[in-house]
Amino acid sequence: MGAYVVRRLLLVIPTLLAIITLNFVIIQGAPGGPVDQAIANMMGQGQALDRITGAGSEVMDSGGSFREREEQSGTRAGRGLDPAIIAEIEARFGFDRPLHERYFLMLRDYFTFNFGDSLFRGRSVLELIIERMPVSISLGLWSTLILYLVSIPLGIRKAIRHHSKFDVWTSWVVVIGNAIPGFLFAILLIILFAGGNYFNWFPLRGLVSQNFDELLWYQKILDYFWHLTLPILAIVIGGFATLTMLTKNSFLDEISKQYVITARAKGATEKRILYKHVFRNGMLIIIAGFPAAFIGMFFTGALLIEVIFSLEGLGLLGFEATLQRDFTVMFATLYMFSLLGLLLGILNDVAYTWVDPRIDFEAR
Repeated sequence: MGAYVVRRLLLVIPTLLAIITLNFVIIQGAPGGPVDQAIANMMGQGQALDRITGAGSEVMDSGGSFREREEQSGTRAGRGLDPAIIAEIEARFGFDRPLHERYFLMLRDYFTFNFGDSLFRGRSVLELIIERMPVSISLGLWSTLILYLVSIPLGIRKAIRHHSKFDVWTSWVVVIGNAIPGFLFAILLIILFAGGNYFNWFPLRGLVSQNFDELLWYQKILDYFWHLTLPILAIVIGGFATLTMLTKNSFLDEISKQYVITARAKGATEKRILYKHVFRNGMLIIIAGFPAAFIGMFFTGALLIEVIFSLEGLGLLGFEATLQRDFTVMFATLYMFSLLGLLLGILNDVAYTWVDPRIDFEAR
């Protein structure tokens, strides 16, 4: 298994290279980059790209594609901006260099985890990521942990007691939970328990209290989970249904197979059949979906929750950077999530062999 892990780690490098290259090419062709944003700010028109386009800096040709940057620069100059100012802005953001030079400089910096400075925040990108990391790790880790600890045992129980009253009413519960959007449930929790119209039991914003440093160690732990209770509930409410039903169907499929019937005929107990034979086969499909589920919880699934509960995590950082065309932050967050997903994929394969020793990736 060690040789296989080493090969997979080496494969991470070309995979990251392909991801970065593809996104770099896409971003370069997108209108409204940081130079456009900076010029719009200087002209008092905000950061919205449509305000630039309304004045004619983004003109669509007959095929629907945007004209070249040179035409845009000429339009800006014609609107009263000094070409020297435009050149100075482009130099500040590094757009005075050729495309290929910017690309290779970016590769060199990213493979040494040197993400540079944010184009609009005036801070190191690495500092921004480290500052936002505790929120994203907290939401992603605890949400995924609770989701799996609840859904897997529940799905196994539903498979064992298929068509029973327990199976029916739990199915109704998870389906209703799945039908409630996470952001809507978050608003409901705020109204009910965070100083809305009813109770004021939980804080409305932040990961910890303002006097966190003054608290004792056990008070810090309680304060941390006190702030996380409502956001995590809002994130996991819609995830129980999918994982629970996936677990149930996977185990139901295994229970009906011939090797289970043979084990019963040999006198094996139901508990031994379930955890010695069925478990390792039924869990394979669930393990396969773990990296995608964790990344989803880590980033996309928590974005609206971060906004509603005023939690500044990586999801919100990446979203704001996209709106501002802050390329350095965009690429850095993309790089980190891609790297995390690839490493989780390797851990995923290791978990396969742990659950089912018959799987041998190294022999392939």
